[in-house]
Amino acid sequence: MFSRPFTFRTIRRNLSSQYYYKSKNSNKQQLPPYICVTAASTVLAGGYCYYSFLDTVPLTQRSRWIATSPIWENEMGDAEYLNLLQHFQRDILPPNHRASITVHRVGARIAKAAQEFSREYNLQDNSQPFTYTIVRSDTANAFVLPGNHVFVMTGLFKYVRNEDDLAAVLGHEVAHTLARHAGERISSSAIMSLLSRLALLLDPSGILFAILMPTSTILRDLPHSRTQESEADQIGLDLAARACFDPRAAKRVFQAMQNDTGHGKGNPPEFLSTHPSHQSRISRLDTWEPGAMQVYRRDHCRVIRQQMELARQLAMERHP
Repeated sequence: MFSRPFTFRTIRRNLSSQYYYKSKNSNKQQLPPYICVTAASTVLAGGYCYYSFLDTVPLTQRSRWIATSPIWENEMGDAEYLNLLQHFQRDILPPNHRASITVHRVGARIAKAAQEFSREYNLQDNSQPFTYTIVRSDTANAFVLPGNHVFVMTGLFKYVRNEDDLAAVLGHEVAHTLARHAGERISSSAIMSLLSRLALLLDPSGILFAILMPTSTILRDLPHSRTQESEADQIGLDLAARACFDPRAAKRVFQAMQNDTGHGKGNPPEFLSTHPSHQSRISRLDTWEPGAMQVYRRDHCRVIRQQMELARQLAMERHP
């Protein structure tokens, strides 16, 4: 048997074959076992961390990831509360001011409803007392800090005409604390901070970072904020009804705001806003209102409404 002639084509084919097998074997050697173990461990640890911090929002039953503890959230809120007291010091209304008395009276009933809500949904300790601070300001706003610290700006009374309206606003703010929305936002911000650092590490030019951040804001942060606001509306409606305030007032407040802003003219589109539009909120309130009305129409609320009316009359006599 004669062997094939030894040509340059044969040499090239042999070299190519050797390079293929060498490259194939070298690729396998580029992933040593310790890297595979590290990658697998990272995935397992990440999965464990994710599922360990999964939580459910009361009433709405939305599943979310939250890595902060209620104790830490309250401590953070307490510190910020002291800072804001100093910041608004000259504009805080005294306790004997008629607006302060009304807010505290309504707030006390909302706080009692919040405790009932916490027991029903087995929430972690929420026994920290509520504080209500009324600030003289033209801004129509109210907000809450973890630790049950509620701030009300007097500009809000442009839209809040009675105690039922006020209960709708306070119920919404207290709902944020019951749902621990602040802790959820902080947890989300920590993840985004980690991802932004990773993006800069992978792409020092900053192009990936420049794409990631605005995309995350539009596709995740803003929708997430609107979801939290809707949850606060729903839970707040329940709290107002539990406290024997008319839950239909919430819709009146948003309608008044909508009328004042010209039905949203000049405002950014909803997908670029942290809050749902007034019309979206009113539509959702129509869905939740029947259930809240069943709570409001309980027999004991009739007696409580009479007591509240008497308390209002006494307050007007003492502070005309």
